[in-house]
Amino acid sequence: MPPLARLHHIRADALDGDTAQTGGMRRFAAISGASVGSERIWMGQTHVSPETASSNHHHGASETAIHVVKGHPEFVFLDDSGGAPEEIRIRTSPGDYIFVPPYVPHREENPDAAEEAVVVIARSTQEAIVVNLPELYVLGGTGDSGESA
Repeated sequence: MPPLARLHHIRADALDGDTAQTGGMRRFAAISGASVGSERIWMGQTHVSPETASSNHHHGASETAIHVVKGHPEFVFLDDSGGAPEEIRIRTSPGDYIFVPPYVPHREENPDAAEEAVVVIARSTQEAIVVNLPELYVLGGTGDSGESA
């Protein structure tokens, strides 16, 4: 039976850690082109250790939806709607959702000293696109190439 003519079950212990990574976090693929033949979606988990921050990054043309499962991760980006770029921190709790538009530079942080943060991620591409960056910048501002490099 062709891969796209049946349902696929990916067990929690069968997630694939051989995916695009960012320093300070570990991504695990569940649904991907490689695992199930998906053509327009990628889904998996990200684990962020206690007192850890990821590198600055964006996800190219992917839209990214995040569901917080465990911990209180913080999502950090720059906003210049007030005129000057300002660092914005979104502190989350289990059950919360975050939406990251394409190309928006950000990072995830887990300030908790004892508890790992775990999130489920869904992307609008079949694979995890990760473009690591030396620093955050405002999308459309200085330093934005608008490309996924």
